[in-house]
Amino acid sequence: MSQPRPTLSSPSRECPVVDGVRQIQRIAVRNAEVGGIPINRALPTRERRTVGAWCFLDHAGPTVFNGTSPGMDVGPHPHTGLQTFTWMIEGEVLHRDSLGSEQVIRPGQVNLMTAGHGIAHTEQSVGEQRRLHAAQLWIALPAEHADMAPRFDHYPDLPQWQNNGVNHRLLVGEFGAYRSPVFTLSPLIAIDLEWEEAARIELPLRDDYEIGFLPLIGAFELNDETFSPDEFAYLGIKNNSIGLNARKGSRGLLIGGAPLNEEILIWWNFVGHTKAEITRAQHDWEQGAPRFPPVSGYSGERMTAPRLPWNDV
Repeated sequence: MSQPRPTLSSPSRECPVVDGVRQIQRIAVRNAEVGGIPINRALPTRERRTVGAWCFLDHAGPTVFNGTSPGMDVGPHPHTGLQTFTWMIEGEVLHRDSLGSEQVIRPGQVNLMTAGHGIAHTEQSVGEQRRLHAAQLWIALPAEHADMAPRFDHYPDLPQWQNNGVNHRLLVGEFGAYRSPVFTLSPLIAIDLEWEEAARIELPLRDDYEIGFLPLIGAFELNDETFSPDEFAYLGIKNNSIGLNARKGSRGLLIGGAPLNEEILIWWNFVGHTKAEITRAQHDWEQGAPRFPPVSGYSGERMTAPRLPWNDV
């Protein structure tokens, strides 16, 4: 999935307090299409570039394919300096990459691809189910790990528990007695929350983490403010808890992490810490360098990178 313009990490981490109440930054998501699937893009935006090391958040679907649609079909494209994190809610998608990985991701599972120095991959809908609903996020790698060797990990089982009629799935990080097995290189958290009954819950938080919340299905009262799936809520740091109230069938994604106090540059499918890193990666992709081997098993054309937005490197 691609980001069309260069972006830097946001400088402001703390939401203001007005009349004793910490404010919530309300950010409209952007509509786009990736691989034939309509998506809502919550990160990055002009208002907010990162939440911890989370630097990209696409909400794909829910989508029902018609009889002639092949579903999702994203051809070979490169990544550097990041981890792609796919959380599947409905449907099945086949991941292939230049390491030789070939893995179908199904509902309730996570695929994590650590690009590091460089990797290429594809994503295609498979199976008989004609629906797709997923969240795909990017995690910016800290500078000390940005050039690491690429790897791919699949997680079919994640911690989950019930609280007051709400099903919690810990996708990343630690929460109380629960710990996710997902491999990370900076302090992060992500929790999928599904309301099986109408309820209000209170989630304790680490006050040194930035926190964001994206409604996936249904409307939410978040600390008594209403948010819908076309809005992303940024709560910043210094929050000890968050109150969430929703009806049966609602679903939302909470993400957070320690502020990554490094400059993060995003261009197309690359994440880097300098323009020079991005420029080298794009030139290597365009020239078919060994850094980005072919993706076996995919018959379509590889993606063409857009022109770099700078010429001073």
